[in-house]
Amino acid sequence: MILVFDVGNTETTIGLYAPPTLEAHWRLTTIPDRTPDELVLVIRQLLAARDVPLAAVQGTALGSVVPAVTGPLSEACAQCFGAPSIIVDGAAPLPIRLAVEEPLTVGADRIINTLAASRIYRRDTVVVDLGTATTFDCITADGVFLGGVIAPGVRTSADTLFRRTSKLPATELRAPAQVIGTRTEECIRAGVVYGAADAVDGIVRRIIKAWPRADRPFVVATGGLAEAIRPFCETIETVAPYLTLEGLRIAYELLSAPAARPDRP
Repeated sequence: MILVFDVGNTETTIGLYAPPTLEAHWRLTTIPDRTPDELVLVIRQLLAARDVPLAAVQGTALGSVVPAVTGPLSEACAQCFGAPSIIVDGAAPLPIRLAVEEPLTVGADRIINTLAASRIYRRDTVVVDLGTATTFDCITADGVFLGGVIAPGVRTSADTLFRRTSKLPATELRAPAQVIGTRTEECIRAGVVYGAADAVDGIVRRIIKAWPRADRPFVVATGGLAEAIRPFCETIETVAPYLTLEGLRIAYELLSAPAARPDRP
């Protein structure tokens, strides 16, 4: 088995694979101040809850956009499994060509998502990741990362609205009953949900219009809010809730192969 960690700004998603099958997954709050010893306890408890012994885990892979978590989590994996995690970032020797001006600044999550998309769909793809930020990442069928768009996340925008307006209550993000709200909470839901859906559709249409190749790209959504937003979008063709975990699994298999680990003097 392998254990993979997708460390986001708000949440950390963990996947346990008996490749290629995702056997279990967990979603935790990302806490940058956790020590390696605390993370060891978390890992042990999660696996124990599934009756999985530590010895059953052969390796781990880690993609992180929170540098303060990367080192302690890798060290915790070393304590649990005898080896640090494989770190997946812009410097990893993956079969993705980052055709952007500053490739080492591309977030690990964006690299992992586009790796997964290129390997799973094998066609030009736009990956819409609805997390703390909403990212639109463009990958060709032959593994060229063209760049993309980064926008404020749905919940991030809603939280800003609640903080900056004293009379607007914090409201659960769920489907509005109608577009013209008759109560304040319904007005907020309509604005946030329909606003997010229309923003996704608008940016995707602009990306498709600017696409540098003849074939229209496939559009896949992932991230914590993808399922909630999809019913209101016209451009999203499918939702892949575990696309990032799949990308980490694929990256682990590629980077742990002998050819990916050349001997260094």
